[in-house]
Amino acid sequence: MILLSACLAGFNVRYDGGNARNDLAAQLVALGQAVTICPEVMGGMRTPREPAEIQDGNGGDVIVGRARVVNRRGVDVTKQYLQGAQLALGIAQRYHVQAAFLKQKSPACGTQLIYDGHFSGHKIAGIGVAAALLRQHGIQVFGDEELSRERVRPWVDSAVWPLLLENGR
Repeated sequence: MILLSACLAGFNVRYDGGNARNDLAAQLVALGQAVTICPEVMGGMRTPREPAEIQDGNGGDVIVGRARVVNRRGVDVTKQYLQGAQLALGIAQRYHVQAAFLKQKSPACGTQLIYDGHFSGHKIAGIGVAAALLRQHGIQVFGDEELSRERVRPWVDSAVWPLLLENGR
C-alpha cells in the first residue's frame, strides 16, 4: 500500500483551499492501491488556513523540540503538526505502508525542500514534520515530483498493474 498526500489525489485540503491533483495519485486511490493523509487537517487545522513554515530547523528538529512550526501571523502551530504527523504514522502502520509520495515544500510533507521559515518564498533543503516521522519509522518517502508509474510499481498489486497502465493511456 502507498501513502499519498491527500492534495495529490485531488482533495481540497491545501492551506489555500485548493489541491495539487496528480492523475496517477487519483488513479492509485481509485484502484485501492493508496491511502491519503493530510497531516495539517488531521492535526485539527481548517481549510483554508494561514500558511505555516518551520523555523530554526526542519521536521526532524520539530519532532525533538529544537524547532517549531509557526503560521504567517506568528501563531505557533507546532502541536497541530506533531499531532497530524502521529496520526499519519498510525494510518501508515495500519495499512502496512512501505512508501509515501508527499507534497514537496510543505512543512508537514516536504521530503527534500521546505520554506525557510521567514515567509520570504525562499526554499531550503529540509524535510517536513510528517515526512520526517514516517522516514524515522522505516517508510520510504518521496516528493510528488517523483510520482511515476515506474516508481510506484514495487508497491502496486500485480493484478492491478495492468489497470494502472490502461488508465494511463
